[in-house]
Parts: sequence; structure tokens; C-alpha cells
Amino acid sequence: MSHNHSLIRYISKQSKRMMTMTKYEVAIVGGGIAGLTAAIYAAKAGKRTIVLEQQKQLGGRAITNKKQGVYFNLGGHALYKGEAHETFRELGLRIEGSTPSVDAYGMWKNQLLTLPMNVSSFIQTPTLSRGGKLEFAKWFIKFGKMDTSIWNQISIRDWIESQLHDPMLRNVFYALLRTSTYVLAPELHVAGPALKQLQRSLKGVLYLDKGWGTLVEELHELAVQQGVELVTGCKVVAVEHQDQKVHSIICADGTKIEASNVILTTPPSISYKLVPHADQTALDTWKKQAIAVTIACLDVGLRRLPKPKHQFIYGLDQPILFTNQSRDGKPRAAILSDDGTQVISLFKYQGPQTDAEQDEEQLEQVLDVVQPGWRNELVTRQYLPKMTVVHDFPHIKRIEDPGPAIPEIEGLYVAGDWVSYGELLVDASVASAKRAVSHLLNSREDIKL
Repeated sequence: MSHNHSLIRYISKQSKRMMTMTKYEVAIVGGGIAGLTAAIYAAKAGKRTIVLEQQKQLGGRAITNKKQGVYFNLGGHALYKGEAHETFRELGLRIEGSTPSVDAYGMWKNQLLTLPMNVSSFIQTPTLSRGGKLEFAKWFIKFGKMDTSIWNQISIRDWIESQLHDPMLRNVFYALLRTSTYVLAPELHVAGPALKQLQRSLKGVLYLDKGWGTLVEELHELAVQQGVELVTGCKVVAVEHQDQKVHSIICADGTKIEASNVILTTPPSISYKLVPHADQTALDTWKKQAIAVTIACLDVGLRRLPKPKHQFIYGLDQPILFTNQSRDGKPRAAILSDDGTQVISLFKYQGPQTDAEQDEEQLEQVLDVVQPGWRNELVTRQYLPKMTVVHDFPHIKRIEDPGPAIPEIEGLYVAGDWVSYGELLVDASVASAKRAVSHLLNSREDIKL
């Protein structure tokens, strides 16, 4: 880790000397997953590329904090078998980690009930009535091959209320869809993309060894190999354009970077602020329609689990999730500590109104039920009261899907978790980054990724 950080600092110093003298073909604002992915593909296409990151390290919300030998992500992170996973494999990343067991419980009125996630639990579960089990089985038989796009015009709530009849089965599906998307807005969330994400989750997800910071390191190393210049600690304050064409970036220290193409991987509100006269562009619409998604996240490192069988818990009557993302001797999931400490993550999916103290208390109460006596086993903890998951998602109030190009300004593009064409979470970040570079190349040279 220290070698990589010193390498970034070295590149930053070199780049700060060079960027005042060089005109870049592609300048990318933001060094998170979207920014690094876009940089790699732009550089692979032969474009002189620079990444400008405001923070002192790359990665954005994909960084990993290490506390007392325990690796904590910033909120919940699971890699689905979607666009991001395919792209990372295509780029040759190692992606070291494991797929957790599907065994799970549901929490209903502070009681834990077995959920029907396999044949054995399906038969034994008291969660569903006989009619509910039959309805559940019917849906899961056809679910794997179902074309979810036929539900792209209605909300999750409308889908559940019109397609499912058993009341408890509805609660189960609300929990499954909430967990696979991290979104607590069933009346707004478009059903098609959410159901597709649930399809993917049934194929298994990956928890990454030592957290998502390892993924950032691999992307960083690949970007360097491709000749990308990386500048950290650089705050961009404006993207200058003239005659409806982008031409430079202005940094807070007064540095001016000439660029024929700029990709903004910043949130919609920040992207709007960076572009003069943004109110006359599509950025205005994209900013106004964006609905951010947040969670409260409590991570704890425990010497041992008081209740080893309680590994994954869906909240059925409250919007929470409990998951043990670490290995427990039988390799369940990822290596998230140096000494075998068990790393537990609890999430509360949030709506518009939040209360940091109440959310933390609620998550601790869930821990009391699921792992009684956990405080006696506590090694370290991390609480994030309002962690942004995505800055927008496919919802029924959207006027249009954003990006990749800002049509009013030639050479200006957007990418990130909010620049979704139906993809969710990191899949949206990666897919939008590739779309931006592909559009950039095609608009000038008719070259495809």
C-alpha cells in the first residue's frame, strides 16, 4: 500500500510540472472507479490522458480503511456478475475474493426466520404459508430467464402489488430487491433494472479480499501501465468552453490544463457547478432529476461470532441488512482482517429523512438480536451515518437518461454511478465510463472500444 501511495505522489509531482505545458486529448475529473476505467480505455485507444482527483488518494467511495488489522469498506460493497465484473475480467484484473453462502434469515418482529433460499430451507421455512411457498417456487422457476425489460415502465411497488399475492412473499421480495439495489424507494424505483439486478444476485456476488481498495490499486496500476497521468490533491473549479466546444480545465491553484475532451465523473450537482452556463445545458435537467441514495452503515470487527449460524439477515419489517462478509474458518467470503477477526456489516437503507443517532441505535439493536453479547467480542468499529451509495438511479420521475455527451458542448462528457442506462451501482460507473470514451472516439475518429 505504501509503495502505491508513494508512486501516486511521484506521478502527481511529475504531472503538475507537465500539465501546464501539455495539451491533453482526454482530461478526466475524478479518480474513482468511473474515472480510472475511463482513463484506461482512453489511454488504450492511444489518447494522451490525465486524471485529476481532488482527494489525496484515488478511489473515491471505493477506498478501504484499515483499523487494527481490519479492512473496512465505505459502506456495503458487493461485486455482481454484471458490466463491471465483465469489464474487470476483460482488463485482466485479478479480483480476488469469494462468493458467500446463500443461506439467510429474515428478521420479522425481532424474530429470525429461515428464508427459502435453497431446497432444504424452502421445505422447512416457517416464513411462508403453503400458498406463499408455491407462489415463491413458481416465480423463481421462471425468474432466471425472465426478460425484465418488460417491467421498465412501472415501479417496484406496482410490480410487487400486481404480480405477487401472498402478503409475506411481498415482504420477502421488497427485502430482496432492496438488498440487491440498496434503494429504499419502491414507489419510485423502476422495476425492470431492479429485477435484473436481483437475477444477477441469484448467480452469486463477490466480496473482495482486503476490501475494494485492492480493486482501486489494480485499476491504478493498469492506468499507469497505459501511460495515464494521475494527479491527486487537485481541485478542479471550472471547465472552460467557448463556441460550444470544451477547451480547458481550471484548477484551484490557478493551473490551466488544455484538453480537447473532458469527462466529468463528479456527482450531478458538482458537474453542474463546474461548467459555466450549465443552466443552458442538459446538466440542468440531470441535476434536477437526480435522487441520491444513502445508507447508514455500522461495521464491526469481532473476535468471534456469538451465533456463528447467523451470517446473513434480511430485514422483512424494517429496512436493514446484516452480513458477515469475512471468512470464518470454512471460507465463507472474503479475507477482511489480518488475524481472523470477523467483519460484520449492518446497513439501514435510508429515505429522505435521516437521524444519525437513531439509525446507529437501531443497527446496534439488530446486532443485539442477531449476535447477542457482541460488545464483549468487539475489536474495532466504523459508523457511517449517511453514506451516499449512488447519486441517482433509474426512477419513474426521470425525464431522460443522462450522458454520455453533453449535447450543447462538444467534447464534454459525463460518467459515474448516476449516468445510468438501466445499470445499477458500480455497473453504472463502469458502463457509463466506457460509453463516454466510446462516444468520444466515435465522434472524432469512428473508432469503437
